[in-house]
Amino acid sequence: MGCAPPARIESDRPIEMLVSSDPETLDPRYATDAVGLRSTRLLHAGLVRLNADTLEPEPCLAQSWQWRDPRTLRIDLREDVLFHSGAPFGSRDVAETLRAMASARVASRHARIVDAIEEVHEEGLHTVFVRLARSHATLLADLELPILRADEAWSPPAPGGSLDGLGPYVVAGTGRGEVRLEPSARGVPPHASHAVTLRTVHDENTRALRLATGRSDIALNLVSPTLIPTLITEPGLAVTARGGANLTYVVVQETRGALGDARARQGISLAIDRATLCEALFDRRATPAGGLIAPTHWASTRLAPLAFDPEKARAMLAAAGAAHSHLTLLTSTERLRGDVARVVAQELADVGVEVAVTPLELGTMIARLNRGDFDLAILVLPEMTEPNVLRHFLHSAFVPPAGANRGRVRDDELDALLDAGDTVVEPAARRAIYSKVEARQRDQMHIVPLWYEDQVALTSRRARAFVPSAEGRWLGLATLK
Repeated sequence: MGCAPPARIESDRPIEMLVSSDPETLDPRYATDAVGLRSTRLLHAGLVRLNADTLEPEPCLAQSWQWRDPRTLRIDLREDVLFHSGAPFGSRDVAETLRAMASARVASRHARIVDAIEEVHEEGLHTVFVRLARSHATLLADLELPILRADEAWSPPAPGGSLDGLGPYVVAGTGRGEVRLEPSARGVPPHASHAVTLRTVHDENTRALRLATGRSDIALNLVSPTLIPTLITEPGLAVTARGGANLTYVVVQETRGALGDARARQGISLAIDRATLCEALFDRRATPAGGLIAPTHWASTRLAPLAFDPEKARAMLAAAGAAHSHLTLLTSTERLRGDVARVVAQELADVGVEVAVTPLELGTMIARLNRGDFDLAILVLPEMTEPNVLRHFLHSAFVPPAGANRGRVRDDELDALLDAGDTVVEPAARRAIYSKVEARQRDQMHIVPLWYEDQVALTSRRARAFVPSAEGRWLGLATLK
């Protein structure tokens, strides 16, 4: 899908971007909610930045890097970057940030990202050596972690966003339902040209009204795809989109009777008409899945979409002893997700499996998933920036409460592949490993992939050039002219 040509912004009014909730905090050491994470990445920068399409790590604050051996990474830093305050950026800032992130004293929510780092050594003002305690394939992607000023890395929490940063924006003020950002002339490029207001609006109809009346400029994944054709008839409104790295899938609780049989899980997969669902419920702004990793991702093996074959589904379910089963299907209370669940339930009913759809608030649903109190559930993996995240969802060592293997998958062959993907550094070798992961997953269908949803932004004329990244980040705000 293409995007509209750039449009120069004429008004001095800040660009208003709609968000679904207030950020829990603007301190990057503690932000874990989607709005908080994406907001802090506008204020701060990491050693690497992820490519907007493929999500491969690219230099940001790092100028270059070199693996000296499988456990030692040399990083040469940019020498032309200043913090927002004017303080110079250098190796001490990197070293102290990584040490603080790992420290129990700071208690960062991102400590696990740096737990493989044994030592950080500064060499001069602009070179850092990172020594790993063990081989760790995802180090480069992990170094997307924001770098703080050395003397602030150990400071108390700063939820209002007052920490000195290296991103394109600084916090101008916060209030109920809004965060006001101003461009910074310092930090790492791109340098923003226009102020931004992040406006919290919970109701979808209110979001649509603000866009239609010109009060707001950008809504990313906040308007149902079926409403977009109507909205873009309003003067000035348009759609920009990029293929998404997210995965919508059905998690199957494998300790529940016949669901432990791969043939039953294959039957469930074969019963779902992904192409029709993508067309009818997502206005073709989703791509039927062939596997776990989106086709634009650097690690993808670009598998053909999974088949829709009701007759074969019936045969597979019968062979597994799952014909005429009565199952529960958990879903969120969001309207679109409820529609998806009801259609999937009907398709399973068409092949002889009765499904009761249970909409739940997110917290309640996660609690039931972690207890194993479910048969099926529809979930979204929103930011699959690094394929190693699959280990957290499919490895037998990560059954809750240790992780998010909520289907209780226990597969020795898959465990070995996921462990290899966690340790091998070279990208081509890692791609080969994840190709085998995908093949094993397609054979066993531990989770049932559905589709990859596009990152879809509804924009005003003045923000027409905004395009989100594949994982839904907002750095495109800083490129608006």
